[in-house]
Amino acid sequence: MLVELSVVEQRYRAVLAVLAGESVIEVAAQVGVSRQTVHGWLARYRDEGLGGLVDRSHRPEFCPHQSPVEVEAAVCELRREHPRWGSRRLAHVLGRSGMVPVPSASTVYRILVRHGLVDGKARRRRREDYKRWERDAPMALWQLDIVGGVFLADGSEVKVVTGVDDHSRFCVIASACVRATGRVVCVAFARALERYGVPEEVLTDNGRQFTARFGRGGEVLFDRICRDNGIVHRLTQPASPTTTGKVERFHQTLRRDLLADHGPFEDLDDVQAALDRWVADDYNTRRPHRSLDMASPAERFAPVPQAEREALPLRLPPALVGVPTPACQLAVPEPELVLPPPPPLATPGAVEFDRVVPASGNMYLAGRQFWLGPTRAGVTVTFWADCDVIHLTAGGARLKSVRSHLSTADIARLAATGGRPAGPPPLPPPDSPGAAVEVDRIVSTGGTVSLAGQPVLAAEILAGQRVTVRVDESTLTYFDAETRQLLRTRPSPFTYQQARRLRGARPAGPPPRPSLEPVRVQRRASNSGVIMVVGQKVALGRAHAHTTVTIYVAERTLTIEAGDGDTRTVARTTTKPVCNIRPMRPRKAAP
Repeated sequence: MLVELSVVEQRYRAVLAVLAGESVIEVAAQVGVSRQTVHGWLARYRDEGLGGLVDRSHRPEFCPHQSPVEVEAAVCELRREHPRWGSRRLAHVLGRSGMVPVPSASTVYRILVRHGLVDGKARRRRREDYKRWERDAPMALWQLDIVGGVFLADGSEVKVVTGVDDHSRFCVIASACVRATGRVVCVAFARALERYGVPEEVLTDNGRQFTARFGRGGEVLFDRICRDNGIVHRLTQPASPTTTGKVERFHQTLRRDLLADHGPFEDLDDVQAALDRWVADDYNTRRPHRSLDMASPAERFAPVPQAEREALPLRLPPALVGVPTPACQLAVPEPELVLPPPPPLATPGAVEFDRVVPASGNMYLAGRQFWLGPTRAGVTVTFWADCDVIHLTAGGARLKSVRSHLSTADIARLAATGGRPAGPPPLPPPDSPGAAVEVDRIVSTGGTVSLAGQPVLAAEILAGQRVTVRVDESTLTYFDAETRQLLRTRPSPFTYQQARRLRGARPAGPPPRPSLEPVRVQRRASNSGVIMVVGQKVALGRAHAHTTVTIYVAERTLTIEAGDGDTRTVARTTTKPVCNIRPMRPRKAAP
């Protein structure tokens, strides 16, 4: 019969065996322990009897490297005074105050966890696992960005244009604005260039204020300033905020140290004054920075010497003319920039400007797309625009003529950003003579018409419509046969002699003119009775669910004919052009 013995009983039997005359080595081998352990049991049995064989705690009575009570009290007190400081900064400040011995950052962290001042969390990733980079000298690279989350007393939000030097983390730009438009960003950037000099490189994200990388076409004002002053403009990959991690970390410090302790600001001037005080008196000069070995940014930053700036003066566009700047100091007031008003148009209501076709073949103007195709990549296209029509020409040949979506404010903005007074429009006058013919065709489902036995592109949006095609020396003009309303223009692949032999050819009448008549489109209401037209949602009610309605899209109104005499007119809130005339086909139910 097997009997299970307790630990104390096993030790007691081993002690009795040794006392009975057996050797310690043999008893240790039988029990499965070392001979030193058996000697220890014998000594404890002689001193304390059977009670000496009970398990004992191995915890030491005292810890020689435990932090003194005074150190723990100082750490906790400093943490309560500065609840946003981390363990490394607390250890640095305690050492600077003369404490001996100085506790390490890990010791301070354990003290904070032990006293409940921080929540101990497992580190997700070690700092050495991150790939960090930094320029070797100041003024080698600036990181720029825009941050929001600053609110006024009336509830409106203010944006802040920010910029830091990559090497020193020195804040070179902190400018508050109501709307962070491209011009506002360029003004803040120009002030920093006037104050500190021109950096070698600038790193930004792909915002529209900084670049036209994603389809806007042409060159934005920020890129022009960089090009004129020899600054290399570097862009991050899309959705990669860690590339501009230093300026993003500056945003975190701005929110914690300034915005978290400050209530709603009175106005924009109050925001700018608070930013200037915090940057000059705290962040740049006093606040120790962990990535700088606890040095302040001002200790590592050095602007471009004044002699170098005088040797190569700053070049700004005419709309951003800077005033003379005194000798550079780190805490001097920023100079004001003189912003002259935009030049007036010599011919009110029309403007011309040039754009280069990007590699994608997509060009954008004030939020509207103009498709020219990748085959025209690199070609300079001239826009002739007013509030009624937009013409696109290249090398003297008219490529397109479409309705204009521009307002008078858009025309003035284009004139102020490189536009020039417009000459006569590319379309010939109605009574001008010329060798041209007209033919009638029906546009296929693929958006083409058949001319001389070959498909010629018209527009997919015109599929199924009967149109008249005017063929002249260089252009195919598609228009409505009844109203002679201009629909589309394309380059002509035919000569006049070839055009005369087209089926149904007849002498051409006067050229069609762009019209501002409402565009007639159709839409199918959703399950809840909502339609989408020109990017605007209109609720008709569930009574009109799955019904097809007709909409007349005008410049400022949408007139909806819902059937049974139900006609509604709503204000148009978007400038998006009409992309589809017919409603989309309903999806088939899954089998």
